[in-house]
Amino acid sequence: MGNLTMSDQKVSVEMQKDANGLEKVVLKEPRGASAQVHLFGGHVTSWKNDRGEELLFISSKAIFRPPKAIRGGIPICFPQFGSSGSLEQHGFARNRFWSIDKNPPPFPTSTSNNKAVVDLILKPSDEDVKIWPHSFEFRLRVVLAPGGDLTLISRIRNTDSKPFTFTFAYHTYFSVSDISEVRVEGLETLDYLDNLRNKERFTEQGDAITFESEVC
Repeated sequence: MGNLTMSDQKVSVEMQKDANGLEKVVLKEPRGASAQVHLFGGHVTSWKNDRGEELLFISSKAIFRPPKAIRGGIPICFPQFGSSGSLEQHGFARNRFWSIDKNPPPFPTSTSNNKAVVDLILKPSDEDVKIWPHSFEFRLRVVLAPGGDLTLISRIRNTDSKPFTFTFAYHTYFSVSDISEVRVEGLETLDYLDNLRNKERFTEQGDAITFESEVC
């Protein structure tokens, strides 16, 4: 993609700058769905359906000025999720500038054919190595398919001479019009740490998690 400007009758991928001068990649598909990915944080900050409705939540308090992480969208938590480690909350990947990956590794053709795609890469800086002494390549592919489906694919490669462990999450903020209609399924029998009970371990018993009001 060279300068990362690519378009045809099917999809478009274009580099732009936001109001604060931060670079972002805008993905569009022919029916009108779109997504935008800021290079700061490798952060998906917008995902709209073909009616132009925003599907992600961005806080009104979000500050698009580094080094403050963007509040909302889809933050990348790496190499630490939460506060269960020695690093800052959710690690440092969401506070770093990512680069366009001009030579991404092979992916199944189903992840790119007739779809708007951008590939990003994050490598540790000298300062990162001081606080987390490991070498890695974090590759992120963001795909917007015809019809508006959004897919994120992460590949983390150890380029060090020794093994390391990490935790990782897409900390997605969805825009919800009626919280009583939200259901989270597929967690039955899985263990979890309850932050409201001093991270005590429990096993999920219900077939779905529902919400009646905001959970603090």
